[in-house]
Amino acid sequence: MADLDTHLADAAPDRNSPRVVAVLTTRNEERFIAGCLENLFRQGVQVYVCDNQSTDRTLEIAQRHSGAGLVGFESIPHGGWYRWEHLLHRKEELFQSLEADWFMHVDADEIHLPPTSYSSLVSAIAAADALDFNAIEFSEFTFIPTSEKPDHDNPDYQDTLRTYYPFRPASPHCVRAYKKQDGPVEIAWSGGHRVRFGGPVRLSPERFRMKHYLFLSAEHAARKYGGRRYLSEEVDGLGWHGWRPRLRPEDIQLPDAAQVCTTATDDDLDEANPWSAHWLQRYAS
Repeated sequence: MADLDTHLADAAPDRNSPRVVAVLTTRNEERFIAGCLENLFRQGVQVYVCDNQSTDRTLEIAQRHSGAGLVGFESIPHGGWYRWEHLLHRKEELFQSLEADWFMHVDADEIHLPPTSYSSLVSAIAAADALDFNAIEFSEFTFIPTSEKPDHDNPDYQDTLRTYYPFRPASPHCVRAYKKQDGPVEIAWSGGHRVRFGGPVRLSPERFRMKHYLFLSAEHAARKYGGRRYLSEEVDGLGWHGWRPRLRPEDIQLPDAAQVCTTATDDDLDEANPWSAHWLQRYAS
């Protein structure tokens, strides 16, 4: 594994960089949409947005980027329910129909980053492609407020919220980039965490990085998860969504800073000793 990691770091991308398109689903993500899009655009990734009938400013903010990295936009009916499987199946259809060399499965509250040895996601994906890998896993770093600094619900949350825990309940956990296939690219079967092709999945041995801003304050967590209606077939039938449908806002507590990690820059994120359960799970009865 160490030798493969070294080879991946040393591999030079082709002169013509691959076209990478992230498919992003949104529903009332005005806090996160600008930061998510701008991060992807900076790194050479184009974005196709599937908006689940947001009622806030998500659509307005996203459409400011039309022609500047935003390559498409569509509205998916909401119908009063959070239908995650339906949204994932739509992403699978887009992985077949959109023109790209690689795709990414992205949520708005995430910031995706390459390994520290690369300047951009596109250059790192090109290096993995050159070595014939066709899927890439991301290490998840879950950022949450602490009792000492409880409120980061502001446009500068990426600068002010620096406390996190590495999260890895299974291996692999977040396979989120895939090379274009002749046949289906399937992610719905795993809730979006892993991928299945008609042929073999050749997973890069070097994990990329993903900062996940689970919530920005206790009040934000209560609004974000308390406002969703989950389908019983996904919660009970598929075992999805974990603690989220059971979370009671009055029970939410924040960790002390000493209980989590602190980062000064994105380059010092530490994936050692990952947590297997999210912090809020202990408060979901």
